[in-house]
Amino acid sequence: MFNLSGGEIVVLLLIGLVVLGPEKLPDAMRRFGRVYNEVRRVAGGIQRDVTSTFSEPVNEIRKTADEAKRIFMGSDPAPSPQTNVNDPDDPPFVPYEAPPDPDQTKATDDGSAQ
Repeated sequence: MFNLSGGEIVVLLLIGLVVLGPEKLPDAMRRFGRVYNEVRRVAGGIQRDVTSTFSEPVNEIRKTADEAKRIFMGSDPAPSPQTNVNDPDDPPFVPYEAPPDPDQTKATDDGSAQ
C-alpha cells in the first residue's frame, strides 16, 4: 500500500524513536498496526461490494458488445442460447425500408418527376 523499502522503514522508526521516545514508540506502533489493518479490511470489503454489484451488468455489456461485434464484422453469427431460431411462431424478419421522400416524387403538370 505505501511501497516503502527497508531503508525508508528504518528512517521512519528512528524518527519515531526520537519524537516519541522509547517508552511510547511500541504503543504507537501497535496502534498504527491496528488502524492500518482496519483500513485494509474496510477497503477490501468495499472492493468486494463494488465488484459483486457491477459484475453482472459488466458481463451483460461484454456479451452484448461481443454479439454486436460478431454481427457487424460479418463473422459467422452464432445464435443466442436464449432465442430459438427454428421457432415457427416467430414472424419473419423484414428489414426496414424508409418510405419514399414526398419532395422527390412530386409530379409536375406534364407528368414527369422533379
